[in-house]
Amino acid sequence: MSIWVIFIGFMILSWIVSMVLKSKFKKYSKIPLDNGMSGRDVAERMLRDSGIYDVRIQSVPGQLTDHYNPVDKTINLSPDVYNGRNISAAAVAAHETGHAVQHATAYAWLGFRSKLVPAVSFSSKWVQWILLGGILLVNTFPALLFAGIILFALTTIFSFVTLPVEIDASQRALAWLSNAGITSYQNHDKAKDALKWAATTYVVAALGSLATLLYYIAIFLGARD
Repeated sequence: MSIWVIFIGFMILSWIVSMVLKSKFKKYSKIPLDNGMSGRDVAERMLRDSGIYDVRIQSVPGQLTDHYNPVDKTINLSPDVYNGRNISAAAVAAHETGHAVQHATAYAWLGFRSKLVPAVSFSSKWVQWILLGGILLVNTFPALLFAGIILFALTTIFSFVTLPVEIDASQRALAWLSNAGITSYQNHDKAKDALKWAATTYVVAALGSLATLLYYIAIFLGARD
C-alpha cells in the first residue's frame, strides 16, 4: 500500500509541476522583450557570441517540444518559441542554445548522457515487457525480473545524469541573457523563474524513476525471502 501512495504522490506532483510550468510560460509569453528579438534571433546571437557557426536552428511542430539534437547539431524550437518575441521564448531558446554550447565545449555530463542514449533506447523498447514477465514469473524465474531491473536502472541513471545537463544549460542561458542585455533588470527574474520550473520537471521525473526502481527491487528481494 505504501508504494502505491508514493506512486500516486509522484503522479500528482508531476501533474502539478507540469501545470505550473505551462502557467508560467503562458504568463511570461505575454511580456515582450525590449529589443523585439524572436526566439530564433536569440539563439542565433547566442551561437554567434559563443563562436559556434555549425549549428542550425529550425522550427518543429508542437508545444514545449524544444530540444537540441547533438547528432545533427540542430536547435529545434517549437513555433511559439521560434517566432515568439517574449521572455518565455527568449529563455527557452537560450536554454536550448546552452546545450549547443555544452556540445561545442565538450561538457562532460552531456558527453556521458550521449553515451547512454543507445543503451537507454534499447532498454525503453523492452523493459516494460521484461518487468511484467519478471513479476509474473518472479517465483519460478527470478532472473527475468533481475534483468528488467538492470534495464530500468539504466533509465533511472539517465534521468539523474540529465539533471546537471539541464541545470547547466539554464545557468549558461541566464548568464548570457543578462550579459548580452537580452533581458533587463525588470524581467530577468521572470526568465529565471520559467527555467527553474522547467528544471523541476526533470527533478520530479528522476525521483519518480528512482522510486519505481526501488519498488521493483523490493519485489525481487521479497521473492527471494
